[in-house]
Amino acid sequence: MKEMSEESPIRILISGGGTGGHIFPAISIANAIRRREPRAEILFVGACGRMEMERVPAAGYKIEGLPVAGFDRRRLWRNVPVVVKLVRSLLRARRIVRDFRPDIAIGVGGYASGPILKEAQRQGVPTLIQEQNSYPGVTNKLLAPKARAICVAYDGMERFFPAEVITKTGNPVRKEIADCAALGSAESKRALGFDPARPLLLVVGGSLGARTINDSIAAGLDRLTADGRYQVMWQTGKLYAEECARAAAGHSDVKAMPFIADMARAYSAADLVVARAGAGTISELQLAGKTAILVPSPNVAEDHQRKNAMALVERDAAVMVPDSEARERLVDEALELIADSSRRNLLAANAAQMALRESDTRIVDTIYRIIEEKK
Repeated sequence: MKEMSEESPIRILISGGGTGGHIFPAISIANAIRRREPRAEILFVGACGRMEMERVPAAGYKIEGLPVAGFDRRRLWRNVPVVVKLVRSLLRARRIVRDFRPDIAIGVGGYASGPILKEAQRQGVPTLIQEQNSYPGVTNKLLAPKARAICVAYDGMERFFPAEVITKTGNPVRKEIADCAALGSAESKRALGFDPARPLLLVVGGSLGARTINDSIAAGLDRLTADGRYQVMWQTGKLYAEECARAAAGHSDVKAMPFIADMARAYSAADLVVARAGAGTISELQLAGKTAILVPSPNVAEDHQRKNAMALVERDAAVMVPDSEARERLVDEALELIADSSRRNLLAANAAQMALRESDTRIVDTIYRIIEEKK
């Protein structure tokens, strides 16, 4: 074992990505490691062609790519090329682990996590899984028996993983979002070009956008802005930017945009949030203490977004509208909730009680404990 000394800084391999919900926690963990040990050597491994191959270098870290892709569970005949890519990815993962010689390998979810953590375990490198969802995917369940630690964000995860390796840490969230309440709601509304005296509905659908949410909001804009009662900040995603901009035209109380650069300010300004139920989004809502209507995506593995949403609904910490019912119910639910400040305050308080702060530090504590145990 390499000593953690001036001559030999720790070496940490972080694998995963595919979506912002995997990438941002991974970068948060890397940043927390660097704060503790600036000389730490950190290497990311992602999937070729996915957004991590751009986002990780932009954050100042090295990354290698694997030619891995996800399985098509509906059209199994399409998976022959996927299997070939998986074999190539395992071979490349073997070389990466052998050459980098990490003290620990961390998986945050996404296509690249499987081959890297599997190969690390085969070569005797301790592994840590950061499971963001309330219902884990197949890959993490397969890797769990040989993992040294599994960091989770929800209670009851011993249903899926060995209880003795579970540590409840929460999901890492950007610090500016966790601290967004300090910005002040009225000041944030002004900064974003809204009237500080009127309630604001924030709609977010992720970087690509959410078709069902966008269609529902577009159809309900006249009702949402009737009599100038409410305002809407609408993050449409880049795929739907043009059509949503056309729908918003003529509504002076609606601002539609493909991307929100300052999410901390947007959360601070919002009186009600409509969003998907990805793990990262839910952790942000909890830390920001926001009332939310969650519309889980039906197009995710293991239906995990619905299960994430239900974890809040069961604690009276959010409202859920199924994707299949959103076009009929979403705007009605939003109008009812945004008008009921007492109900909104109760949901927000319950969501805030579920928040786990400084999750990145908790995860890094676990990383260092494992490395020390290996010495």
